[in-house]
Amino acid sequence: MIDLLKKIMLLCCGLKKSSRSSSDRVPKGHVRVYVGNEIPCKFEIEANYLNHPLFQNLLQLSVEEFGYSYNGALRVACEIDLFKFLLDLLKSRNPCAHYMELQDLISKFYDHQNRQN
Repeated sequence: MIDLLKKIMLLCCGLKKSSRSSSDRVPKGHVRVYVGNEIPCKFEIEANYLNHPLFQNLLQLSVEEFGYSYNGALRVACEIDLFKFLLDLLKSRNPCAHYMELQDLISKFYDHQNRQN
């Protein structure tokens, strides 16, 4: 998992600032992430989220989908709404997030979706 994070940080930090336009700049302390398979959605998330176990589990699934070698920003292979659900959980600083497995997160997400419908 550490090797995965190192590769991600090298990809994110390895871009020359002069080669980016002002609209391509990511705020300090954030990382650009594309989520979804068909039509990816762009997010700029706090870089410290990359260290969270749930996020690392999603990244591991993404490696299985996309591999390590591709151009551009970090890509996450999951549903966009599931990713937003994860971000909301991380932003809430809910302590249960630290003990949750990825499968638990997915179950909670679908339970939440079913209650809304």
